[in-house]
Amino acid sequence: MSHTPRFRVRPPAGWINDPNGPFRWRGRHHLFFQYNPNAPVHADIHWGHASSRDLVHWDHHPVALTPAPGGPDAAGCWSGCVVDDAGTPTAVYTGIDRDHTGLGTICLARAADPDDERLTGWTPLPTPVVAGPPPGLDVVMFRDPFVFRHADRRWALVGAGHADGTPSVLLYDCDDLTDWRFAGVLLDGRDPVAADVFGDKAVGWECPQLYGTPGGDHVLLLSLWDGDPCSTGYLTGRLEASAEGGLRLLTRVGGRLDQGRDFYAPAVLQEPHRALLWGWSWEARPQEEVHRAGWAGVLTAPRVVGVHPDGSLRVRPAPELDLLRPAEPFVTAPDRVPLPETYDLTITAYGPTTVSLLRDASGRELTLRADPAGGTVLLDRGAWPRTGREGSAPITVHVPKAPELALRLLVDGSLLELFVAERATATERVYRRPGDIAELVVDGPGARVTGWAPDPQRLGRPRGR
Repeated sequence: MSHTPRFRVRPPAGWINDPNGPFRWRGRHHLFFQYNPNAPVHADIHWGHASSRDLVHWDHHPVALTPAPGGPDAAGCWSGCVVDDAGTPTAVYTGIDRDHTGLGTICLARAADPDDERLTGWTPLPTPVVAGPPPGLDVVMFRDPFVFRHADRRWALVGAGHADGTPSVLLYDCDDLTDWRFAGVLLDGRDPVAADVFGDKAVGWECPQLYGTPGGDHVLLLSLWDGDPCSTGYLTGRLEASAEGGLRLLTRVGGRLDQGRDFYAPAVLQEPHRALLWGWSWEARPQEEVHRAGWAGVLTAPRVVGVHPDGSLRVRPAPELDLLRPAEPFVTAPDRVPLPETYDLTITAYGPTTVSLLRDASGRELTLRADPAGGTVLLDRGAWPRTGREGSAPITVHVPKAPELALRLLVDGSLLELFVAERATATERVYRRPGDIAELVVDGPGARVTGWAPDPQRLGRPRGR
């Protein structure tokens, strides 16, 4: 039985973690990612690279960035972003040397041929543009630059943690991408909204990302680090000029970005009329199984993110994913039907509704229980335990109460992505076992269901390039 996702971005072997630098260039979406080509473990990190014309069919390209012996990235090319610098795609990334102790440098690499729509060659600059954190702030974690434009100027965020346990996002003025100036702290863990939403567990904020909305709000995405990757969150607010000539984020609301336990380090691409997001879903199975498989990690499906009028997260699958649907669905009514290894399922509940997806030999089931009037969806996967400190207890997703509740479930091998009413997601890894029965059973008054089974042979598999 294969646990391998077939339609999401991942290399055929080795390790993948954070998505990096989603970027659109000459009609193609490019997606880079943290990658160890030699083993399914986090070490010797390169930048892998894939691109697509439709966000569905991905071509895999040669490695974009490779650690340079003796260089600032000798121990790894860690996370960052890609920007258009006066017509030249430029990677802005974290260089880690052999003695980094948590502090990275900010490095640049230029596209070797900007006219190449596939961007298959990259040339690193030999010297970092930022050699380390600013003095005087007792910074003990420093990594993951994210470059954005605001008020006709280019800025960068860098994730940080301080010696006293306070997480923060540092701000740099980098209008000239080769000349960075520290411009203060955009936000830290003492912010009242952040403290209320995230608590005081995180000692560092990794992979800061920012996107704007049509209403003028900005949404800051954070990956919470407590000595290990922990969870993800968002804060909605307004960017304003600070007295020191930098920027500050005036927060008004926030929450958990993904309600599941197998999602981290999202990367966002701001497009003219939307923002796209990808995340990393790590393995949640024993390490010996990972080594036998020879691969670890997968990126999620692309998501369109925004905000609702109250500032809360709006999220849905990218509409391009509908291209994976064959002409005929495999289910159009709440009947008992077998489920394939990969499927796209939509369910509308009008009352308390139970959706069974998987059954083991003893009769225990993996279920979703939706209650529109109560504004809850409960995911119960306890019979399929996952590794990791958060365990396998049921997850309850809370959304506003309503007469009906729309769910969409994207399952690709072991990757399960649940979307609830364009307000919440839950990403989990579920590994089927021999003897498990994958069968859809929907029980609820008037419930509607439609499901599609993408066919990799008919649609074509990702191509190496």
